Amino acid sequence: MPETCQLVSDVGVTKAGKSAVNLFLLGILAGAYIALAAAGSTMAAFSLLANPETFGLGRCVAGLLFPCGLILVVLAGSELFTGNTMMLLPLAQRKITLLAMLRNWLIVYAGNFAGSVLIAFLIYQSGQLNAGNNLLGGITIKIAAAKCNLTFVQAFTLGILCNWLVCVAVWMAIGAKDVAGKILAIFFPIWLFITSGYEHSIANMYYIPAGLFAAMSPEWLGSAQGITNAEVLASLSWTNFFMENLLPVTLGNIVGGGGFVALAYGYVCGVTCPNETNTR
Repeated sequence: MPETCQLVSDVGVTKAGKSAVNLFLLGILAGAYIALAAAGSTMAAFSLLANPETFGLGRCVAGLLFPCGLILVVLAGSELFTGNTMMLLPLAQRKITLLAMLRNWLIVYAGNFAGSVLIAFLIYQSGQLNAGNNLLGGITIKIAAAKCNLTFVQAFTLGILCNWLVCVAVWMAIGAKDVAGKILAIFFPIWLFITSGYEHSIANMYYIPAGLFAAMSPEWLGSAQGITNAEVLASLSWTNFFMENLLPVTLGNIVGGGGFVALAYGYVCGVTCPNETNTR
């Protein structure tokens, strides 16, 4: 564990020193990878998700594919905001400044948003949401509306639980010695978070815009109206996306990944303070 702590800290220092252009471009790629995984997992499970009796199984099936997104992020190399919340570790060690960490977070977050929304728009334009006699389009809208219908506390809490698992996956992947080990380290925690229905800010940058785009189609909107109630659908808007979902989920992701993983393990390993030795 102490070796992994050191690796995570070193990675954070490297991230803090990257140029703004590189961070933004790598952020776009990471957002696209997560969005592609979200789109693929929804395609695989939409018929199960539409039926209340198979809804849990549908999430389980979706969870089998979604880990591909983080696998691409880690192995291909890109910048994902949720993983970068672990930069709180080198910050606590005073190896990077608060300004350097916030600079990384802001640029990467913007890149993730651009990449995710790009994929959402391309999926919308592709016609794939016609699948299942427009049922995929309906499910895409339903998922987005349900996320916008969460309370602030619910979204914040689900964000904590999500990024706790995501950053545990990244933590283990950084410590793994080979590609197979990194893939296995990522797969199971991400499968668990998707099956459980937790909230990931970057994934939601795909899910909710995709639903907002899909809602512009009468056919897909009509499909959604047949599988969810009008009150939930009414909550789907750009304003609710940003204020009722993205804001609390992002804050929860920071607590879950930065607090419960990076700082917690850093404290246990005795490396969160610059002059502290590994005495715990």
